[in-house]
Amino acid sequence: MSRTRFTRRLPAAVAAAGLALAVAACGGESSSSDDTTVAAADQLKPNADLSKQTLQITVWEGYTPKELPQQAMEKLKIKDVQVQLHDTNEIAMTKLTAPGDSGIDVAFVSGQYAQALNEQGLLEPIHHELVPNLANLYPEATQLSYDKGNKYSVPYTWGTTGICYRSDLVKSAPTSWNDLLKPPAWADKKVTMLATERWLALPALKSLGYSINTDKDEELEKAKELLLAQKPHLLRYDDTGFGDRLLSGEAIMAEAWDGWCPTTDAKQNIKFVVPKEGSDLWVDTMVIMKSSKNKEAAHALINYILDPTIHSWAAENINYKVPNKAAMEQVKIAKGSLLNTTPAELLDGEAAIDLGQASTKYTRLSQDVTAS
Repeated sequence: MSRTRFTRRLPAAVAAAGLALAVAACGGESSSSDDTTVAAADQLKPNADLSKQTLQITVWEGYTPKELPQQAMEKLKIKDVQVQLHDTNEIAMTKLTAPGDSGIDVAFVSGQYAQALNEQGLLEPIHHELVPNLANLYPEATQLSYDKGNKYSVPYTWGTTGICYRSDLVKSAPTSWNDLLKPPAWADKKVTMLATERWLALPALKSLGYSINTDKDEELEKAKELLLAQKPHLLRYDDTGFGDRLLSGEAIMAEAWDGWCPTTDAKQNIKFVVPKEGSDLWVDTMVIMKSSKNKEAAHALINYILDPTIHSWAAENINYKVPNKAAMEQVKIAKGSLLNTTPAELLDGEAAIDLGQASTKYTRLSQDVTAS
């Protein structure tokens, strides 16, 4: 399996353009998943002539097949399909929340960002009758906390965060986030952590028994103290190169997203564990913009992506699990791969949700820890 390296998610707060606008539009804090208001659905035509519609997609580089636009035009008869790239959720949010029509029809964003966009009234509800391949999803993928029932988003990939480690170089296998936060002498300066705001805070919050969605100042302060005490013992903060550092032996333990932990490398003894204190469930989603003038084509594209043959591409090429049961059943899973993690195991993790203005607290925490 090949693995495309890209930064999926940088800081969780988009203070200037994205989430702050979403909160302002809602008049305060982010609403919970149970009281999220979904915008009224437009009247769509099930038999619309897609040859008169065009699509603009924004997605992370390498996250969908390069052939997808041409395939969509040929298979779905859509007039034209163009792809724009974003490096981070923040860049996508800047596009999607700017005044006026963004020109984007379908956007790929992480779950909490889909929640924020919906709360601002920027998303078209998903017309389930136009996406029959939703039936391919695992039942668990229809009950995600930020969007139960897939009212305004469709999950594309999902996973968790844990400790990726060299089993031949550690003196004892890690079982706790404290093995990273308070590394033993034999691991001193051989540990890496994710620098991404919400994920930088995750190990400390979980080790302290707090929610990864906490907005309590006293809890975030304790997490910061723990991270500052850890910093002198780190090799570095590393969101993209930790796998290579583990392979070379420069690092022996790393906080890692599961899909990027190179457990299938036959030459090395690399393993992955979710610490006993628990972890997260992250989800990347597909959403349709309310401003789109091509909503029937947008639904047709999402339905096409949910075809098992198409959706399985993500698992086979970027090593991320897809929440599509029919797709995962046809994926050839290599020995040692984490792709066989079950939906039930993933749902043991706590889903990250949009925190509205409180997201800026994580920005400050990250700045205080990494810059000090």
